[in-house]
This record gives sequence, structure tokens and C-alpha cells, in this order.
Amino acid sequence: MAEMIWEAVASSFQFIMAHLVIINILLSLVIIFFQRRSPLTVWTWLLILYFIPILGFVLYLVIGQDYHKSRMFRAKEVDGELNYAVRRQEEKIFKKRLRLANPEMRRFENLILYNLGAGQAVLTDNNDVRIYTDGKEKFRALIDEMKQARCYIHIQYYIIRNDELWKKIEPVLIQKVKEGVEVRILFDSMGCRSMHNRDWNRLERAGVQVAEFFPALLGQLQFRVNYRNHRKIVVIDGRIGFVGGFNVGREYLGHNKKFGYWRDTHLCIEGAAVTSLAVRFVLDWNYAAKENLFLQDKLFEIPDYVRNGHDPVQIISSGPDSQTKTIHDNYLRLIHSAKDHVYIQTPYFIPDESILDALMIAARSGVDVRIMVPCKPDHAFVYWATYSYVGQLVQAGARCYVYNNGFLHAKTLCVDGMVACVGTANMDIRSFSLNFEVNAVIYSERTVQRLERVFETDQLKCTHVTRKVYDQRGLVIRVKEQFSRLLSPLL
Repeated sequence: MAEMIWEAVASSFQFIMAHLVIINILLSLVIIFFQRRSPLTVWTWLLILYFIPILGFVLYLVIGQDYHKSRMFRAKEVDGELNYAVRRQEEKIFKKRLRLANPEMRRFENLILYNLGAGQAVLTDNNDVRIYTDGKEKFRALIDEMKQARCYIHIQYYIIRNDELWKKIEPVLIQKVKEGVEVRILFDSMGCRSMHNRDWNRLERAGVQVAEFFPALLGQLQFRVNYRNHRKIVVIDGRIGFVGGFNVGREYLGHNKKFGYWRDTHLCIEGAAVTSLAVRFVLDWNYAAKENLFLQDKLFEIPDYVRNGHDPVQIISSGPDSQTKTIHDNYLRLIHSAKDHVYIQTPYFIPDESILDALMIAARSGVDVRIMVPCKPDHAFVYWATYSYVGQLVQAGARCYVYNNGFLHAKTLCVDGMVACVGTANMDIRSFSLNFEVNAVIYSERTVQRLERVFETDQLKCTHVTRKVYDQRGLVIRVKEQFSRLLSPLL
């Protein structure tokens, strides 16, 4: 019996090798015609298939497919009061009646209008925005706010690890359930693959409601590398909202020797913009949990705010279910609108052609373009592709910095000390097109200049990548850059 199986396998292998060229051509036709993609992405997959016959197509099925995303992600629309608010603000903008504290902000009215139309992102102007750049401070504040919850706690993270940080958070959540607070946790299947079913079952037995985004097949087997929910949102009683780059794990406290100190940026918002975060969470929860939380009016009641903030904020989101690349387009619009300077911090810098061209045009036009990236990789190919694009911008006159004090994971873009876009989206193709992301656009000199001061302080812990420094890189680095850049459409 074993001999028969071996003969069948050997015969199949001989057939494949004898007809490898024909099989590769057929598989190439599938890649070219099965889905509408950018020519750059198609050529990258064809290159992989050429160098890795058959296996390259298997990789395409695992990480290159969109699984008919139009069928998987139905448009998640909110009608009623939200649409009414959007229409009212559009009317104010068209009639020049939208009030912004600084008249200079009026040059961003087109961006506000775009966010309203493309993403139903209502502008609210009563927000108090706190900035956290240290994990210990951020999670200390998060736990303190959760302890004060009276109605509900909604938690959404891409990564949750069952380590010492989670062991501080979990007892608080269980205690709040005992007090009658509704607690919901939405997690991404791939990002939380280190958690086990028994961990989620323990929470559910305690009364915590749990939903999984894109569940894995056969336990831990996850074929869907794309279309991950990369959002990090916490909403407490509709009063306080957290959004930004920190996930839940010991490395985000700086306890991982590989990365050292973890430098990230996270926002704590109190004000009406929290309602937009609440809606964003509920949309994702409804999809994953197959229920409709919009029927629960208490989740959207307007609470009393302790702090009387004055920051105008729009919450924008994007993902495979979006008709427009809202976050990408905000980055692009903000770069084009810069008159004096653009500050960018991102762990992964793999821009598409439009973003790269905008930054190069800005730098060559006298705008002070500064980009800060990490000094060490958590994904090697992504890191070397990043360094390749950094080098191109250095040649165009941008000022590029490599952060040396640990790992830089912040995702911020600041323009002219007036507007900032901060959240979960990296400056890369994956965040623009393949992942679900959420950012806050802040139209406030006070808060944006605080973010810029953080950037300038970080510069003191950086290596400035000048043209001379970049040109002196060795042959091995040049090869890594070029090879990784070829793969950039897939990273």
C-alpha cells in the first residue's frame, strides 16, 4: 500500500515538473484576471511565481486573495441622527457658517467636508485631548478610567496577550461586571492568537461579552493574513475614549528585551468625539457578534463631561469595507496643504506613489518635511523597505531620523502646528488598503503643537540620516533594501 502511494506521489511530481511552464502560465492568468489589482501588485506576484513556481501561488492564496471582500464586508451604515448631523455640517460649510477658533483653520474646510462626505465623520469641537507616549502611563490612566465606569466598557484591540498587563486589566473588568457594568471585548483572531479559548471562556463565564473578528480555522490555523482589524479603541460610558498605537502586552510597557523602551502615541479623548468612537466600535461589534447594538439607546446617551474641552476632532476610519481610502486621503491632503512643515512618525514607511510624490514635492518646494522611523525592525522586510523609501526622501531634501531609544511605534502626522492625524494607521500600503484602521483628525493648535514638541524631543534621541550617512551604507544593506522594496506592494 505504501509503495502504491509513493508511486502515485512520484508520478504526480513528474507530471508537474514536465508541465511546469504550462501550469505556471495558467496560474499567472488566474493572478492577472481573477481580481482587479494595481499593475504593480500583479507584477510582484508574477515575479514571485516565476522564482517560486507552484509554491508562489499557494502564498498568493494565503496572503494575496481578497476572498471577494465585497461579499464578506457589507457596507455598515448608520442612518438617522448621524446622517442628519452630517448633512447639517455640510450645509454650514457650504454657507461659510462653520465656526473654528482660528480663522487660519478655514483652509482645512475642504478636508472637513471630505471626511463628512466620505466617512460620515462629524466634526465636534468640545473635546479635551490628552496625549500618552509611555505605555505605563497610558494603561494606568486606562485602568483608572475603567474603574469609574457606571454603564459600559467597550474594548477593541488588535493584540491582547495573557501576560502581566492583562492580569491587571482582567480583574477590573470582572469586578465591573459584578457591579452591573456591561463589558464587551472585540479582538482580532490573528493578533490575539497567543490567547487561548480557555482565556476567553473564563471571561465569558464571569459575564464579559466576547466577539472574535475573522475567527481562525481549526483552532489556531489562520489563513487570512489580510483584512485584519488593526483598530485599538476603548470607550467608557460614552464619556471617555482611547485610540492610538498601544496594544495590550508586556512589550508595550517596555518589558521586552528585543525592543527595549516602547515609544508610542495614544490619545484619551473626552467630549462628543467619543460618540464617533462608540459608533465605530459598535459597527465592528455588530459584524463580528452578529447582533445590533444600535437598538440599545443607552449606549449612545450623551453623558456629562468633567472637562470642558475646546479641541475640534473628527474620527475617521478606513478598511476593506470602505468605498474610499479615507485615512490615506487625509494623509495625502494634509501633506499637500502644508505651507511650513510636516512631521511624520511611523514604524513602517512604505508609501504608495501618491504619498511618496506628495512628500517629495513638498520637500523640494521648501516645506520642512521630517520623517522619523525606528532603528530596529519587528518585521525585517518591512524595515528594509522602509529604509529604502527614507533614502529616496533624503535625496529629495527631506530630513529623516532613526529613533534610537527603543522601538518607535507612533503613528502621527502633524502639519504647520495646526492639524494632526493620529491613530492606528501606519504610513504603509497595508494600513491604507488591507487593514481596518481608525484615526483622529485634530484641528487644534494647542494639542497639535504639543504633539510637535514630542516629535522635537524625540529628535534628540535619533540619528539624523543625511545624504552622506545614507550613501555610506554597505552592499549587504543595499541588497536588503532593493529586495524588500520589490516586495513592498505585498508588505
